[in-house]
Amino acid sequence: MANEPIAKLIAPRLSLASCIRAHMVRSTLDCPLLESEQRVNRYPATPFCSIYFQLAGDSLMIDPPPPEGRGLLEAGMALVTGPRPQPMATRNSGPTHFFMVMFFPDAFYRLTGLDMGALTDNMLALPEALGPEWQAMAQAVHAAPDDQARVAVVEDFMDLRWRSVRKAGGLTDGLLGDWVRRLTVQAAAVGFGRSARMAERRVREWAGQPMRSLRRMQRAEQAFVQARDDAQAGRLSLGEVAHRGGYSDQAHLSREARGLSGISPSALLRERLQHESYWVYRIWT
Repeated sequence: MANEPIAKLIAPRLSLASCIRAHMVRSTLDCPLLESEQRVNRYPATPFCSIYFQLAGDSLMIDPPPPEGRGLLEAGMALVTGPRPQPMATRNSGPTHFFMVMFFPDAFYRLTGLDMGALTDNMLALPEALGPEWQAMAQAVHAAPDDQARVAVVEDFMDLRWRSVRKAGGLTDGLLGDWVRRLTVQAAAVGFGRSARMAERRVREWAGQPMRSLRRMQRAEQAFVQARDDAQAGRLSLGEVAHRGGYSDQAHLSREARGLSGISPSALLRERLQHESYWVYRIWT
């Protein structure tokens, strides 16, 4: 019997729950070659920063089109990506295996000192963005024998560094809504100039996007989870989901979903189960 493609979401250890949102694994090495359209990987808009390790095969960014000479990741390479305000898609030319680590942007900012505004909607080869210690960690990830060992390499590297930079009370369970609320409180409380305008500037500095965009993504994620649960229970009403989520109507919900995922909520619920290119949405919820 042929093996199915592997897609996994792995939670971080508790000590890193306010730093790492999740680890993500994708492998099609041990299954029959997928058709071209099934080798596409569709990602939603995201507030998170990521380090993307291409372990085998390749990944080519196709939507939006990458700058000339960029966008192709081959085996042995690692890429740093910033928050994205719109969906993105990549394609694998054949069998592939990659590993991603998703960071809360304020944590990634404190760990690396990178300019979150410049990193938003951008990608950099890891050696361009990060120093020798991070590069050595990336080499260890590529050399690790399996995905469990890769997670351990990353988390052992991050643990002491995160303990040294995080603020008291920063530990959360890692849910997007909790992170947005924490960021709001921290931005309002830090230093002098505690006006709403100064807090908004801090949010942009730490997260690369305005609070309005973060709340938009938070609400959309919560609405999608509610819609999935309702669909599984056989009582889906997108109008009711929109009402519970604070949208003005179902059309408002649909516009937001299209902006963040590229398709309507009903199509997203269907495609996550039927089309392999939507595997991210399947494991995320």
